Amino acid sequence: MREGVGPGGADLASTLRFATELCAWVATPWALAGWSVWAAVGSVVLLIGLPTLFGTPGDKAQVIIPVPGVITVVLVLLQLVAAVASSWAAWPMWAALAVSALAAACLVTERHRWGRLLARGEYGS
Repeated sequence: MREGVGPGGADLASTLRFATELCAWVATPWALAGWSVWAAVGSVVLLIGLPTLFGTPGDKAQVIIPVPGVITVVLVLLQLVAAVASSWAAWPMWAALAVSALAAACLVTERHRWGRLLARGEYGS
């Protein structure tokens, strides 16, 4: 069995990454809405759209626009930073602490995937 894959097939790293992305998708527009509704909408478009469009072959089942592994790592880091910064800006301290802990756990579980992405070469071959 692969590391991080449980008996039900759920991958812990993927689960933590998705949970952190979900926090970014909610907290970022929430934090920006008071400043600009357009910025809030744009943040969701960017946070969801960029990882949907760009992917590293071999890391994603369907890749629309192939990019090197380093770009995939940067996109995940963008999500993590957005989740943490926005949660601190928009939510109470207990929620921001929870998001920060989630993002830290995600960083730990992502290290193997990031190592693979960065070691594979330009486009994951």
